Formats: sequence, C-alpha cells, structure tokens
Amino acid sequence: MLKYIARRTLMMVPVVLVITVIVFWIIQLPPGDYADTHLRQLQAEGESLSLEDQERLRERYGLDLPWYQQYFTWMWGILTRGDLGYSFAYNRPVTDVVEQYMATTLIVAGASMVFTYLVAIPIGVYSAVKQYSLGDYVFTTLGFLGMATPNFLFAIILMYLSFTWFGDPMLGLQSPEFRGAGWSPWKVLDMLKHLIIPIVVIGTASTCELIRVMRGQMLEELTKPNVITARAKGVKESRILRKYPFRAALNPIVSTLGWSLTGIFTGSTITAIVLNLPTQGPVMLDALLAQDMYLAGAWLGFMAILTVIGTLISDILLAWLDPRIRDERMARS
Repeated sequence: MLKYIARRTLMMVPVVLVITVIVFWIIQLPPGDYADTHLRQLQAEGESLSLEDQERLRERYGLDLPWYQQYFTWMWGILTRGDLGYSFAYNRPVTDVVEQYMATTLIVAGASMVFTYLVAIPIGVYSAVKQYSLGDYVFTTLGFLGMATPNFLFAIILMYLSFTWFGDPMLGLQSPEFRGAGWSPWKVLDMLKHLIIPIVVIGTASTCELIRVMRGQMLEELTKPNVITARAKGVKESRILRKYPFRAALNPIVSTLGWSLTGIFTGSTITAIVLNLPTQGPVMLDALLAQDMYLAGAWLGFMAILTVIGTLISDILLAWLDPRIRDERMARS
C-alpha cells in the first residue's frame, strides 16, 4: 500500500505541471492583457497614456514577452524562491494576496464539506432503509428542491429571514465591531454564527446530490445475496447495514471527493459575492476579469493541486473501504 501511495504521489508532480501550463495558456487566450485593462480604466476616468508609456508599462510587468516565456519565468520563481509572482490589480505580491484570503477560504470550504457529508450520508441511509416512508418522501422532496434552487437565491432568502427574525442579515464572516480586533472567544463565536448561512448555502446542493447517490447505492446493495444470506442467518440488521451495504455504498461517495473539494471552492464564488465573504472566489473572478495572470494562475493552480490531492485521498480511502480494490491495486504495484 505504501508503494502504491508513493507511486501515485510521484505521478502528481508532472500532472500538476501540465495543468499549470494549460491554465496559464488559457488565461492568455483572451485578447489584450492587464495593460489594456488598466488603460481602459484610465480612459474611463478621463486620463490617457502615450504609446511610449504603454510600452514601458508592458515592459515593467513583462507583458511584452511571449506567454511561454512569462510562464517559465513565473514557474522558475515558484520552484526556486517560492515566489508566486506579482499581482497587478492588487499591486502586491501574489503570496500576500493568497495568504490574506486562504484561511477564511479553507474554513468556509472545509466546514461546508463536513456539513455535506455529515448530513448527506445518514439521510441517504435512512431513505434507503425506510424506502417509500413519509421521511423518505420528505427528504426526497427537499433534495430535489435543494438541487433546483440556485445558491445565490437561497443565500438571499436566508439573509432576508435572518434580518427579519434577528435583525442581522449576517453579511461577511464577522460583525462590524469585531473586524480588525484581536482574536477572543467572543470573536470566534461571532464567526461561527456568521458561518451558518454560508455553510448551509454552499453545502446544500452537494448535500442533496449526495443524498440521492447514497440512497440509490444503498437500495442496490440491500438486495445483494450476501445481505439476504446474513438476514437468513439471523444477523442483526444494524450489523448487516454497517458491515455490507454501507461500506459498499460509500464507494461512489468517496470516489468523488476530489471533485467535491474543488466544486465547493468554485461553487462558492457567487455565494461569496452575495454574502460579502472574504474568500478566494471573488478574488479569482476579479483577477480573471482584470487579466491579472499571476494571481489567477496561482488560484487556478491551487485548484488543480487540490483536485489531484483529493483524487489521491479518494483512491486511498477506496482501497481501505473495499478489499477488492485494495488487492487489485496492490497487485498492479
């Protein structure tokens, strides 16, 4: 198993490098560059730059070089100095911008993912075991509504209800009196309170989808011969569920872990804008609109790395859950 993990980890390096090349190339596809975007902003404000100043601006930011030279310069700085480049839009190193928003991004995404799995798996199991019961119909209806409701609309509804009931729309992750203040137990409680709406909004769509997947897999596994045989031998129903269908039904849930990680990150962009969350979604959107290639490349590269790591974790968990998969992969190694 360790050999398999080591081999997969080494395979991640070229995969990530290829993805960063593709990402950087795609960022460069739209016509123009950051200098053009900056020039349009100046023209909108009634200012202008001469052609010489425009060329000097491009030379200053290295925009006069071909995209592949810009990529190799950027990647060399990352590999040798850990330098992610310079953000034109924020007029700061990309590392500083990433550090500013990374903590809150991970908190929101991690909490949303925990909420998704803690809610989806038990409800999916219950709906399968109690098929066609009142509870099954209720959860099925709520699941379809959750998948059909856009995140931004759900966020607006919850904000309205929060303002109506508590007098606070819960914008951002902190109340105004705690912004800029040092950490304290009260500030932590305030942040946990503000996390409720983002977690519910971001996690709802994934939760409802996983409920349907878990329910379908459990219904399929409950009719397998090993489950029927165990019941005929008088084994307790709780033990049967835990030992046979539950573990097998987790396979498709675990296999989508890598995509779920990035889905929660990218799917939270509109929600973050509506709820005024200090996360990476709005930052990445602004970087793409401004053609701030190093900042956008850093965030998209992080998404790629997260996907690859999530896929590796999925494979490890699948091998742990299902002995058939473990034996097959160990035989290949």
